Amino acid sequence: MTFEELHLIPPILNALRQAGYREPTPIQQAAVPPVLEGRDLLGCAQTGTGKTAAFAVPILQILAKRPAPNGKRPIRSLVLTPTRELALQIYENFELYGKHLGLRTAVVFGGVGQAPQVEVLEKGVDVLVATPGRLNDLIGQGYVSLADLEIFVLDEADRMLDMGFIHDVRRVIDKTPEKKQTLLFSATMPPEIQEIADRLLHDMAVVQVAPPATTVEKIRQYVYFVDRENKRKLLAHLLANPELVSVLVFTRTKHGADRVARDLSRAGFSARSIHGDKSQNARQDALAAFKEGRCRVLVATDIAARGIDIYELSHVINFDIPEVPETYVHRIGRTGRAGLDGTAISFCTADERADFEQILRLTKGNMETVEDHPFPQQQTEPTPKEELARIREQRRQEARERRARRNGQKNPAPEKQKAAAPAGQTEKNPPAAPEKNARQGQAPKNRDARQESVRKDASPAGRNTVPQQAGEKNAQDKNAPKKNSRRRGRGKKNHQESAEPPQRQYSEQMNVKPSTRHPKKYEYKDNTRLKDDIITYTPDWGSPPSAPRFQPSSSARKKPQDQPLSDKPFRR
Repeated sequence: MTFEELHLIPPILNALRQAGYREPTPIQQAAVPPVLEGRDLLGCAQTGTGKTAAFAVPILQILAKRPAPNGKRPIRSLVLTPTRELALQIYENFELYGKHLGLRTAVVFGGVGQAPQVEVLEKGVDVLVATPGRLNDLIGQGYVSLADLEIFVLDEADRMLDMGFIHDVRRVIDKTPEKKQTLLFSATMPPEIQEIADRLLHDMAVVQVAPPATTVEKIRQYVYFVDRENKRKLLAHLLANPELVSVLVFTRTKHGADRVARDLSRAGFSARSIHGDKSQNARQDALAAFKEGRCRVLVATDIAARGIDIYELSHVINFDIPEVPETYVHRIGRTGRAGLDGTAISFCTADERADFEQILRLTKGNMETVEDHPFPQQQTEPTPKEELARIREQRRQEARERRARRNGQKNPAPEKQKAAAPAGQTEKNPPAAPEKNARQGQAPKNRDARQESVRKDASPAGRNTVPQQAGEKNAQDKNAPKKNSRRRGRGKKNHQESAEPPQRQYSEQMNVKPSTRHPKKYEYKDNTRLKDDIITYTPDWGSPPSAPRFQPSSSARKKPQDQPLSDKPFRR
């Protein structure tokens, strides 16, 4: 069958011919006719078989035959996708297939600023490709209206309709009109998704080209049984083979992806990581470098497992066995696309053997075991849960220690800075150090002791008993180098410290002392203030700063204009 037999219009045929499409794939042959007839569709096919063109081509033809109304173009077709990368790929395919039609296509997703996206939406679009989170935000802000929607597409429906996305999808569906054409495409079709699809679709056509969750026959699958601590060594050993031209490595966690990419870079391999914590610009740069050949290894989590079309990807390596068997199908489906050959390699430990058995049952056991490798498996029994918890805690502690060491290198301690200083600076004035230490040893440690020493020096007995010591001290102070100090955080000039501490200001006649809590005010010894002693009283045992103050009577709180005139002077 050819594309001409699908009754496509000439502009789309020219675009497909220029893109290198020769004949439709099985999913395209089965899905295009019912979509052109206006029926709802439930499509299930192997990943990498052209599901995007199966709904993009008929949608473009339907919209081209129905011209947009005059004025601002409303959104007539919405494609909802689970990931940003898949949204970008679908947007590029719409632009490729419809470049001769004059239709406008836009893509919106999170992780980037929404101002450029809003600017495009305000000009009017015919086809909108979006992720659920950003789309709901724009709908709430009034930038997107789905009142004129004609065709609604859920791509990767099994993931979009699972428990993680069901609430966002329902919010979007509630904003769409009841009369519309709905299309669901996915590589897997669990029974739960089938039940939800029965409620969403009406007069639907079911297209199932291959059994659900089957792998492409041209993908060669291998498994290496290895211990966890030897996985990175085995990966580096395999990458030493030049036949692995472009390699996509999948890990289970985000930190694991960063760790594997960092270890590969240290080993001399060009590797980048991509996961949900990366910014959208960083993810696009890593994907672009991998597609253009500037990066040989791309380490990713499952966000890159669905819908990412990497041309002529030679190998896919499952560094960690996925917990969900269907995820394995999506992972290895990145290779062997468009009829090309591909290779999928999996690393399996004793703790992952249960998940691996589920994958074997799903894929009918089409996997070859490689036993001849330099890191054979030594542990055959799964690790107990208590031991796994202890290992995880040990790894967290090691990570904390590494962070502490890195922070210590960035901010060295003052002792290390002094130790690293030149020897000439440390021995600049060697004789002054003993005198300084001697003075420090003679000086009292606290303020009360210093005051007591000042009183003794001021008394007649003190002056008569230690005249020689005072003279020696003055002589030492004259010979000692001047000591300058600068207040930290202030731009005041250096001032010379006095040899003796200033005597505390105290007045026995007034029986008051300067207040530290209230500047420019004085207090009695019992902590009562002179001017406010009638209003506020603080006992000896103290009270919190927020203690209620004395409140005058209600008549005293009246405004002066509200009080009657009186000859008596106003008293506070």
